[in-house]
Formats: sequence, structure tokens, C-alpha cells
Amino acid sequence: MAMVDKIAVIGAGLVGRGWAIVCARANRRVALYDSNPEALPLAMQVIEGNLRDLFGFGLINVEPDRLLERIEPTSNLADAVGNASHVQECVLEQVDLKRELFTELDRLADQEAAIASSSSGLPASTFTEHLPGRARCLVAHPVNPPYLIPLVELIPAPWTDEEVVLRTQALMTALGQEPIRTTREIPGFVLNRLQGALLNEAFKLVQDGIVSVEDVDKTIREGLGLRWSFMGPFETIDLNAPGGVVDYIQRYGPMYYEMGQSQAQPREWDEAVATRIERQRRMMLSEDRLQARQAWRDRRLMALAAHKSQANKTITE
Repeated sequence: MAMVDKIAVIGAGLVGRGWAIVCARANRRVALYDSNPEALPLAMQVIEGNLRDLFGFGLINVEPDRLLERIEPTSNLADAVGNASHVQECVLEQVDLKRELFTELDRLADQEAAIASSSSGLPASTFTEHLPGRARCLVAHPVNPPYLIPLVELIPAPWTDEEVVLRTQALMTALGQEPIRTTREIPGFVLNRLQGALLNEAFKLVQDGIVSVEDVDKTIREGLGLRWSFMGPFETIDLNAPGGVVDYIQRYGPMYYEMGQSQAQPREWDEAVATRIERQRRMMLSEDRLQARQAWRDRRLMALAAHKSQANKTITE
């Protein structure tokens, strides 16, 4: 299969490396840019290791060395974005930094190229309003690592061209990702608003001494998370009452409304609760084991991704 399109990934950190894998896996040429030339060899080394893990789990069927050949590291921004059909920015969550970088990207990138930010919380309107080409800018927020967790949130700025959103949505689908889109900008986007609601309640339960940190994790790990790994919350409740979602609402709506009254006031994650959670977490996992546990997490995600892929094939056969 001939490779099509060139995608520029701006920033060779954790997010940028993940995007490079996603794009190369989907038969795209990738220009992986970083302003620090010394960061690029390490990035390629980490990518190679990730590709070999993916190959070992059967999640890619192309030899890692061949995929690596599709990724070209560079510290020249003009070379990176030249002839790219899509630019994916992956730098730190700092408005001034993104504003300065997007000024350069808008100047250097081909006029038809969409320019997307991997921002996990900063809306595109905070750093693209001044650009002549602001209509081609939007947020395409991945979940880490994007080569294992396919969701991508597409959040247009008020001035983003609808055609750019549709084109980016089509690209993400072609890359093997699962895009969703919002109708407008909203603080935290979608995933972090949902995650934040759960985290805020988890912090309260620990802060109030109701339950331990490990038991909160166990509640998700051995309870909600098992269903949520292949169903969303609306499908979950639709299947949890004999008459479906309306029946569920009639049965449990008052209970959730009553609970919501005590959940309505958010609390700051202050030093006291942070210390309590840190102490309990370090009893479960010492700081010197964090990186090893992160690698374990990624391997478990690979195993889950392989299982879901095989399960989907079985269902459709």
C-alpha cells in the first residue's frame, strides 16, 4: 500500500510520540518536530520500544522497523510542516507558548492544512484569535496513550470552519481513532468534565473519611470500570432496568437527585487531602516503582485493546 499524506507532529514528548505512532500505524508519513534536537533520539528510542510492544500483542501487523521508517525526526519547523496535510501540536499547556507557536504554524503550514492542538483544557479561542488563518484551527484532544486509547475530542473555536472540523473528524477515523465533537467550546471539554465529576466525589469520600483510597479505586476497578470498558453510562443504565432508560430514570432518578444535592458544592483539592491520598498511595506503590507500574499499565491496556479487537471481530463475523 502506498503511503498517503504527511502529518506534522509538533512536540516529541509523551503526547507527540503517541501521535507519531498513531499516524505511522495508519500508513502516514510523519514529521516529528521538537525545538530541542537532543530530545529527538530519545523520542525515537521510546517509540521503537512502544512499537515492539504493540507488535508483540498483535496490535500492529507491520514490523516495527518499517513503521519507524515512516517517522522523520526534525528540529526545523518549516521542514516539519511543509507539505503536511494536517498539523498536530503537542506542546505544554501554556497559553503564551501555544499562541507564539500557532503564529508560526499558521505562517509556515500549507494554506489547506488543518492545525489542531492536543490541548487537554485550553480552548483554541485562547491562542488562535489573532491568526489570519484562525478558521483552520481547532482542538483535537487525545487520551494518553492515543495508540491504545482511541478517543479524540474535537472542539472547534467560534471561528473554526465547519469543513475543517469535518475533515479532521474524517482523518481521525482514518487513523483508527474514535472522534467525538462538541458544538462549542466548554471548560474541560467532555472527558475531563466527566472524569472531574468522578474525581471530585472520590476526593470528598476520602476527605470525609467515608472510605479509603484503595477502596475507591477498587470500586471502579472491580465495579463500574468493568462495564465502562465497553459501554458508556447511558447504555449502562439502559440495560440496567427491565424497561430501559426511561424505566431506570423513574426508578432511580429521585435517588440520584437527592445525592446530587450533597454533591453540588465542589471543594478544592487542598494540601490536607492531597497528603492523605499521597500517603495511602505510597503505601500501595512506592515512588521508585511508579515508572514500572506505568509500563505495567500500558501492557494491560495493550492486552485489553487486543481482547476488544478480537471480540469485535467475533461479533461481526
